Amino acid sequence: MRNRSAMLEKLAALDAEHAKALAGGGPKYVERHHKRGKLLVRERIELLLDPDSYFLELSPLAGWGSDFTVGASLVTGIGVVEGVECLITANDPTVKGGASNPWTLKKALRADEIARSNRLPVISLVESGGADLPTQKEIFIPGGAMFRNLTRLSAEGIPTIALVFGNSTAGGAYIPGMSDYVVMVDGGAKVFLAGPPLVKMATGEDADDESLGGASMHARKSGLADYFAVDEPDAIRLGRQIVSRLNWRKQGPAPKPTYDEPLLDADDLLDIVPGDLKIPFDPRDVVARVVDGSMFDEFKPLYGSSLATGWASVHGYPVGILANARGVLFSEESQKAAQFIQLANRANTPLIFLHNTTGYMVGQEYEQGGIIKHGAQMINAVSNSRVPHLSILMGASYGAGHYGMCGRAFDPRFLFAWPSAKSAVMGPQQLAGVLSIVARAAADAKGQPYDEQADQQMRAYVEGQIEAESLPMFLSGRLYDDGVIDPRDTRTVLGICLSAIHSAPVEGTSSFGVFRM
Repeated sequence: MRNRSAMLEKLAALDAEHAKALAGGGPKYVERHHKRGKLLVRERIELLLDPDSYFLELSPLAGWGSDFTVGASLVTGIGVVEGVECLITANDPTVKGGASNPWTLKKALRADEIARSNRLPVISLVESGGADLPTQKEIFIPGGAMFRNLTRLSAEGIPTIALVFGNSTAGGAYIPGMSDYVVMVDGGAKVFLAGPPLVKMATGEDADDESLGGASMHARKSGLADYFAVDEPDAIRLGRQIVSRLNWRKQGPAPKPTYDEPLLDADDLLDIVPGDLKIPFDPRDVVARVVDGSMFDEFKPLYGSSLATGWASVHGYPVGILANARGVLFSEESQKAAQFIQLANRANTPLIFLHNTTGYMVGQEYEQGGIIKHGAQMINAVSNSRVPHLSILMGASYGAGHYGMCGRAFDPRFLFAWPSAKSAVMGPQQLAGVLSIVARAAADAKGQPYDEQADQQMRAYVEGQIEAESLPMFLSGRLYDDGVIDPRDTRTVLGICLSAIHSAPVEGTSSFGVFRM
């Protein structure tokens, strides 16, 4: 009951932050947008999606803890349009007219990465005033990657579709300009490199919005608009029609046609992770509530027992699972993981990493026993594995253990966190303690007395800082994950991700770096 209460408290705090993203620019700007006869960003997405289908929103907390609105004025996610899983990006014009800030850019680039690696058609719902000019120094140079990515997606045969509802100006004009299909809304779309004031300053020419970049002009004269929509619902209808004509096919193997639901209730997942992550929990209790039929074929169960490895399926998709059982990774766990990852690649089977690790074991005995080279074997295997990886941070994810369990830097196709998760170079108490030891040693070397009161203040400050910076909302705000999810939704989220992953071929490799023995 104590575990459940702690988790529910964290979920309530998470819901409050998600509500900020849903609120967009606030009631004033939402009302103004509606008065202009326009749909809100999530209303557009809802009309675009197939009825009663899912939408897995990605990075909803982008920008959390910064000076910018939570969500970064952009909605991204995976949804089903005309039976096709698509990556959807949509500007929120109630937040500074949909202008892009540094977190908007990071979120957009992450969405591009997901689309490309999983071969998902991209639908852009465009209404943006371009860059948030006061932050241009952080946007302009790296922002060119958005346009490069669109052309690369097209070159790889991944369709890109732009539905333009409003402003798409300056560099933003290249979003429709570099998309395969473009729909523009009459009276709404304004697509030009320079608006009337800048044209007047640059050339002395007098021009209005419509003649410079209106939907009618682009449909009749420039040819930039492939489809002319009379209003926003019509644009969405045309977008769905385009997807229906793509003749899109998944390239990965299909799931089993039938499968069993877990035997155990997902609601129990609220009870499993302790509020204090120093208390261990058995990840098999999580696995049993996530995989089909609660069936987990464990691999090497008696060897390296603080890492559970084994085979299962989720929504009919075969998977291999690596789950931390007691936090610390020893040499045995590292070698077991490396072998298991090789086997998954041989079998073309995606891998799921369930994190609760404090890192690799330290100490004289373990250093002499080769923990560095054995940990390197595991990290080598993770780095060079070519089957898709999915990571879920359930509890602790510290130090090199975060790397070995396929943290963000190791390119998992998707990475989500539970509200109970924490990730940092090490735990707050350990990090503060290390700094204290180093400071004591420095004082001793100089023959100076050590200030115990200052030491206590330093430790308290550092512990507070590291604790705050290791929490999931902080990390999600910086896009170090793809979202913080309710544990009870884990099976659904994994199922959506596995389905998206199988839009691309699922193929392993036999080529790994040199394993130091």
